[in-house]
Amino acid sequence: MSTPPAGTTKKRMLSRNDYLAPLPIPTGEKPQDVLNTIWRKNEVFLDIGNYSIGSAVMVLWPVVMLFLSLAYGLRNISPDVSAFALIGGGIITGIPALFIIQGLFRDVPLPLRFNRQRREVCVPRDDGEYWIVPWETVTAAATQQSSVSQAGKATMGLLIIGFENPDPLAKEDHKHFSLGFNCGGGTTAMALWECMRSYMEIGPEVLPVTNDFEGGREKLRGRNVFWGICCEYVDGIRQYLIAQEIGKALWLVIAAVLLGAPLAMMLEAWKLSPPPDLPYPDIIEWSKPLPPEQWAKRSPELEEAIAKRNAELAAQAEQMLLMEQS
Repeated sequence: MSTPPAGTTKKRMLSRNDYLAPLPIPTGEKPQDVLNTIWRKNEVFLDIGNYSIGSAVMVLWPVVMLFLSLAYGLRNISPDVSAFALIGGGIITGIPALFIIQGLFRDVPLPLRFNRQRREVCVPRDDGEYWIVPWETVTAAATQQSSVSQAGKATMGLLIIGFENPDPLAKEDHKHFSLGFNCGGGTTAMALWECMRSYMEIGPEVLPVTNDFEGGREKLRGRNVFWGICCEYVDGIRQYLIAQEIGKALWLVIAAVLLGAPLAMMLEAWKLSPPPDLPYPDIIEWSKPLPPEQWAKRSPELEEAIAKRNAELAAQAEQMLLMEQS
């Protein structure tokens, strides 16, 4: 499956595609785990998951609050409309709520595992199968689509990461696999991709401090997850108030009331503390550390591409600095 080279951008009237790999060259963005995709990280490997029950809750919660507010606000003015809002809202939000509840009782999908010492990626597939894909063959693209209506312009986007089956005898419908991350596209998708690219090319120290479920939410094990999250959330508001960061404290309150953030965090911690591990015996061995002299090296092509890209980014930064000074 051929893709344009990394660094290529294709723009149309209502869409934009930024191709990020192969080869995985710097994007110029700082790594940001905008979707809490980092489930486990260490010196050998990085686990990236695409299970986000919390996002589904935070999408549904405002709709629930809207119908409840309408029903409560109209209860004296128009009881019939209030009852209609309550019943109609229950039907409209009840179906997606059932899907969320069903998802809570399903197994969490296994994560992708990026092994920086071997420069390979383990891609779990169906029926206990997995692929070991060379890092430099992974494809990545940030896609962004816009639509225009009477309400204005709406933009949606994805980070899409693709893998090729290393088996040359694989059937046509089993040769490619791709995974999409609903992060908005554009620079946000690039920042998420940089978490994986920077880990593989530089190391775990460049990743942002995140609530990764191996090192962050794991502390909630052994006590009530729901009570622990509530205490953690309220303590965050208190700490911002003590530091006189009123805006950040207010945002946490708004997120709790309008987006259901504490509930979303509770459900994610419940399902992802601890995150699922890859159960394959060969992958357990593959995930063990190697002596430094056995670490895989970059290809000459990637070394050249990274050097060229770094020079371009340095020139862009210098040009911006001159523009600011003029």
